[in-house]
Amino acid sequence: MALLSQDDSDEQIRKREYLRHKEPVIIEHLAFLSVKYSVSLAKLYQAIVSARAAGRSVYEELAIKYRGTVENEAIFMITKDNKVIVQFRIPENLLSRKTVYLDSWMNTDKIRKQLSRQNPNTPHSTLIRNLRHGMKKVSLEAEILETQKPQLIRTQYGNSVMLTNAVISDETGKVKLCIWGEQSNSAVVGDIVQIKNASVRTFKGERHLSLGKTGTISVLQNKVEEQRTILAKI
Repeated sequence: MALLSQDDSDEQIRKREYLRHKEPVIIEHLAFLSVKYSVSLAKLYQAIVSARAAGRSVYEELAIKYRGTVENEAIFMITKDNKVIVQFRIPENLLSRKTVYLDSWMNTDKIRKQLSRQNPNTPHSTLIRNLRHGMKKVSLEAEILETQKPQLIRTQYGNSVMLTNAVISDETGKVKLCIWGEQSNSAVVGDIVQIKNASVRTFKGERHLSLGKTGTISVLQNKVEEQRTILAKI
């Protein structure tokens, strides 16, 4: 389940678009639910598959109940705080498939408009657990857990750019951070950083934050300087 990245080929993009249009429209409805209730579409879908096998499942604040099968379509009901949110059907053959292309459903005009309506005129200021594919202008504070050595990457547009992959965390989870260009050397393990104007993407099924041309990363608390201060006081 991969989405567009800087080194995707036109052939890969066309293939994913073809496969996306082969999926039932029910996936689009689930994508709207994932945005409305700030949950992962992939995890919501897996919770539905689990409910089909076990009769019921719970994901975040959503309770999912399997209510039987009619004409080869499984019927599900989702509730929150004991109130019915939605009831819907999913083809049994879709639930049994090993691969379902979900990511591209979060990268449509309809979903982007829904995200904009929920977050009008202001950048996202969020926790890592609330990151969802398609978010833009994301701002958050986190600690850098891991970094990789910057690498020179050749993009599909024929130019080369430096890329550093890092892992950041807050009290709610962790996520990969992709830092492009001149800022690729700005990530230091242990630093507390503020990230602004990042976008949330998915590549090979993995969610990550990406700092493009307008994204910034700034150090709020420098681990090296903090250690020097502590040593100076001893």
